[in-house]
Parts: sequence; C-alpha cells; structure tokens
Amino acid sequence: MAKAYKIYIWKKAPFLRLLLPLIAGIILEFYFKFPIFIISFAFSALVLAYIIFRILPLAYRFKLRSFLGIIVTLFMIDTGSFITWHKDIRHQSYWYGEYYDSTSIIIATVSEPPLEKNKSYKAIATVGAIIKKNSIYSAKGKLLLYFAKDSLQNHPQYGDRILLRKKLTRIKNSGNPSAFDYERYCAFQQIFHQCNLKKNDWVLLKGKEVTAYNQVIFKTRQGIINALNKYITGRQEASLANALLIGYKVDLDKDLVQAYTNAGVVHLIAISGLHLALIYASLLWVTARIPFIKRFKIIRLVLVLLCLWFFSLLTGASASVLRSAVMFSFIATGITFDKRSSIYNSLASSAFILLCYDPFMLWDVGFQLSYLAVAGIVIVQPFIYNWFYFSNKLLNETWKLAAVTLSAQVFTLPICIYYFHQLPVMFLLSNIIAIPLSTVALWGCIVLVFVSPLHLVALYLGKGVSASIWLLNHIVLLVNALPFSLWDRISLSVTGAILLYIVFIFFLYWLIKKNMAAFKLGVLSSLTLAGMIALEKWHLSHQEKIIVYNVPTHKAIDFVDGNRYQFVGDDDLARDGLLQNFHLKPGRISLMLNNKEENVSTLYRHNNFYQFHNKRILIVDSAVVYIPMAEKMYVDYIIISKNPKIFISKLAAVFNCNMYIFDASNSLWKIDKWKKGCEELHLQFYSVPEQGAFVTDL
Repeated sequence: MAKAYKIYIWKKAPFLRLLLPLIAGIILEFYFKFPIFIISFAFSALVLAYIIFRILPLAYRFKLRSFLGIIVTLFMIDTGSFITWHKDIRHQSYWYGEYYDSTSIIIATVSEPPLEKNKSYKAIATVGAIIKKNSIYSAKGKLLLYFAKDSLQNHPQYGDRILLRKKLTRIKNSGNPSAFDYERYCAFQQIFHQCNLKKNDWVLLKGKEVTAYNQVIFKTRQGIINALNKYITGRQEASLANALLIGYKVDLDKDLVQAYTNAGVVHLIAISGLHLALIYASLLWVTARIPFIKRFKIIRLVLVLLCLWFFSLLTGASASVLRSAVMFSFIATGITFDKRSSIYNSLASSAFILLCYDPFMLWDVGFQLSYLAVAGIVIVQPFIYNWFYFSNKLLNETWKLAAVTLSAQVFTLPICIYYFHQLPVMFLLSNIIAIPLSTVALWGCIVLVFVSPLHLVALYLGKGVSASIWLLNHIVLLVNALPFSLWDRISLSVTGAILLYIVFIFFLYWLIKKNMAAFKLGVLSSLTLAGMIALEKWHLSHQEKIIVYNVPTHKAIDFVDGNRYQFVGDDDLARDGLLQNFHLKPGRISLMLNNKEENVSTLYRHNNFYQFHNKRILIVDSAVVYIPMAEKMYVDYIIISKNPKIFISKLAAVFNCNMYIFDASNSLWKIDKWKKGCEELHLQFYSVPEQGAFVTDL
C-alpha cells in the first residue's frame, strides 16, 4: 500500500522529483556556503557520470536505471547550490563592495518613490558608480537610504541621481533575544548597507534614470491610492481599502493590523491567492463577454496573463502573489490548450520556477504560508468537508468555507506559532464572517477605481464600500475584544515546529486512511514533543540572566530569574505596547517568562546600585560625581545610559569594574569617546547599539 501511494504521489506531481532536491541544494549552499569551484567540480563530475551511463550497453543501462535517477537528483542539488551562490550579488565582480571604502563617493539612483517616516524619508537606491582616488568604477548593488527631513531641501524622487558623500554602515540586527532578523531579511533582497543622510551628505545630480515600466507601475499605483482616498470616507476605511486592493499598508493603523492578526484574518490585508483568484475570475468573466476576444483563445490568454501579472507587479510582487500568479498562469494556459494538470504538480512546478528565480524566497514567511495553506486545502479540505452534509445551500456554502479555513489552518498552524507565537482561537468564526465581507469590499474597490472618473457614481459607490469596510473593521475589533479570543505568548522552536508537523501528518493519515500504525506513530511523536517542551520549560525555570536590550534612544534592562523578570528602564517604553512587542516581547516569549513583570526577590536596589544574585551592577544615567575612596569599590557591570556627562577615567578611579556597557539610549559620538577612554585604561567595554543587545547568564 505504501509503495502504491508513493507511485501515486510521483505520478500526480512529477515535479516533486525536481523540486525537493532543488530545495536541498538551496539549503546546503545557504548554510555551508560552498565555493563556486566545488559547485563547478560537482557539475563536471555529474556530466561525466551521465556520459558514461549513456555509452553503456542497453542491458547495463536497464540494470543501473536507478543510477540515472541518482544523477538527476544530485544534478538538481548542485543546481540549487549554484543559483543560491549566483543570486548573492556579493559573489559578482561588479558589486560595489569590491571597490568601496570609507573615502569613496557613490553615485546612485533612487529606484522607488521614498516612503515618509516620522523623522526621515526611506528609499532604496541602486548604485551606478564608485568614485575612488580620482577614478570612477562602474558598480551595481542596492542601498537603503534615510533622508532627514529638512525644510531647506526637498527629498529625492523616483529616478533622481544623487551623489553620496557619507560613509555607509552595514545593516545589523538589534541582537535582542529572538528578535526579527532584519539583517538577513535585507540580505535576501541583496541590500547590505544603509546610510542616514543629512542635507550636506548628498547632492542632486542632473538628469533622471527612469524606466517606462516602473513609471507605469508607480503612476497606476498612485492613481489607485488617490481614487480610493478621495471617495472612501474615514481614514481607517481608506487605508484598509488600499491594503485590500494593492497591498499599500503605509497608512494602516498598527492597532487595527494587530486586531486583524489576533482575529486570524490578517491574510485579508496581505495580497494573497484570494485576491488573485478574484482578479482571475473577473478577467475570465469580462473576456468571455467581449465577442472578438472570446473567439480567439490565444488573444484571450495573452490578455488575461498580462492583466494578471500587471496586477501582481502593481501590488509589490510578494511571494504569495507570485505563487498565485504562476499557478493561475499554468491553469489559464492549460484551459486554453485543453490540457489539465494536477494541482499537486502545479504547486510543485510553480514553487520550482519561483525558487529558480529567487532561491531566498524559501525563507520568506509569505512563501511558506502560501504553499502550506494551499497544500492543506488541496489535501485535507475534501476530507473535512465530508464530515457534515447540509441540504440548505447557504449552510452548505458556509460549511465549505469553514472546511477551507480549517484545512488551511491545520497546515499553517505550526509555522504560525513558530513565527508569531500566538494562536487565534476565534479564527474560524472571524474568517466565516470576514472573508465574504472582504470579498464584497474588494469587488467594490475594483469597480470604484474604474468608475472614479464619473464623480457622482463614484461618490455613492464610495459610501457603500466605506460602509462595508467599516462593518468589516468593527466585526474584527469585536472578535478581537472577546475574552479568550487569542492564545498568546506560545514559545515553539524550529525542532518543535517540525515535530508538530510530524504529529499532524501522522494523525491526518490515520484519520483519512484509517491506518493504526500512523496513529501509534502520532502518539509517539506527541509524547516526544511534550517531553521536549517539558524539558525546555524545566531548563528555563532555572535561568538567571541580565539583558540590556538594544532599543534606540531607550534604556531597557531585564533581570531574569527563572520564569520571572523585573524591568528597569524608561517609563514610556513600559507603556508603549508597539515598542515592547517589537523589541522586548519576542525574547520574553522565547525565554518563557511570565506575561506580567514581577518583583524579583533576588534583585536588591540602593539608589543606582543593584545586587542580582552574585553580581553587582551600577547604572549611570545622569551626571554624578563619585568620590574616590582608599580602596576601589568592586562592581561587575557599569551600565551607562541617557548620555550622562561623565568620564571613564573618573569612574575607573572609584570603581574596579569588569565590564562597561553603553546602552542604545546614548549617542554614538559619546560612545566613541567612552570607548577611547576604556582603551586607554585597558578596560573591557560593550557597545549595545554597535554590537547588539548584551545578554549574560549568571
């Protein structure tokens, strides 16, 4: 039976034979970083092995036919390694990093409309040339630029060429425990450096470098935003309409986004397969009613694909959108030429194409969730749908939607817990209500954009769309406000997520195939997972840590004793939920700390002196003068915070300190002065904004 099922899978999705080794090659290259000569040598060896196999007599080739499969598998692994190596621009001779040093001047082009932030304008720029020692070197690469807001100088626009005269800084993580890996996120987009620019750090050059394609995309995008903002009343309603239709989230209220996340419907404001399916269905409906296009299948196919891909690029071409676009392209092509393909094979082939285009998509959360959700719907939804039968059409359609939601949730649950540390308990209810409402709102937004030149029609339609979005928002907020609507602060490691998937797979196989062996393996896997979590909890219940967080312009320290912690830091940071969620909460969840701060009995304080277990800590956050004594006072750590006017030499005359720690509330220029003072006296120091959060186990 197992062998028959294996053959069935390969026949239904033959592309899996290519996809799985390709993924293996991508992972191997990413983690082990094989040099190109090893990849090339492996390629040459495989080609030679294939040639030898082909020249063998037919009888030997038949006996060794499995050898050909091994060659193809190894070749795909090698291909995955090569495309991963090649995609990294740092391996190319034209990368700007090959020429750049601190004395270089950079010529770059702003490659997208800048986004307005609180204190700056953020933009991505492409490097065109490096000026170094009176020589100009042609170069390529992307930079992340922040232009300070200045009333005397406008920020650059898309296509502007600028000359940068400030040193680039490498993009680094905050180093906070379990925090978002921003450095890796930017590296996957081939961005490795950033620069904060004031008015004297850059010069606008003559001429623009724009492409017709980008101009059309950006102008269309801005036109849609203007139309929706004009006719949809209410700031939250208009911002959500922009997110629903084209994925524009700049103006979205963060608390509203959090409510959608907690209710389990955040996928509605992230352009996904649902949006592409509606666009695809509308394109088929429209083209089927135009006589000339309807008669010519090829013209209809080209028109549908052009519109589908234009919309995908318009929304930012996220991984989930690209997955849907590739899949619908396959489906549309198959229908046109009367060729039907297995959905499993379409999934595998679309993933194969996208990973060949960008192997780093494999680590994209949207890519992972998109494929897992569709796989869950395809595999599990028919089984769940057959649990109940309703003769009433409305009840049947509601149950069908519920079955789709449940099947998608089952396959995405472990990875959602791993990334987001929470489980929306009311996801089924919220999706059953929100998906139809969001579909109505999305259709309304599409029609509104097209009728926007007709002011009176657009005005009344805009009111209707506003009402539907208002209702959607308030239902989501209501679900979010329900008690026990969210199971929060769940800690799950990569190993735990993999084990949870194994548990689900065994139990699903048991339920679908009635296989008792799968049930036993599911129970064994569940016990293994429970034992691993219990062991981790026991280990963390005995932890003792001091964490100095890297939160720009803020003092933030946690004293951790077992599952309890006591926070010492800025009051506004303790009150700001968004800052806490981004900087502090991930680490506290991973360490399985209690939800609320508690007074730690092993922490004693006298003025700015702290005793925590056997460690003595002094926090200097103001200009104070310590009088030298006959014998220096011993402290383990001196944490300097809030830019105090102090000198390391004067502190060293009073205290015998193992480590000076400069937190992220200090200015970098002051930290540089203190670092020099430490170096002159041969004292150990740690700069949190430069080296990341300081974490020590006692």
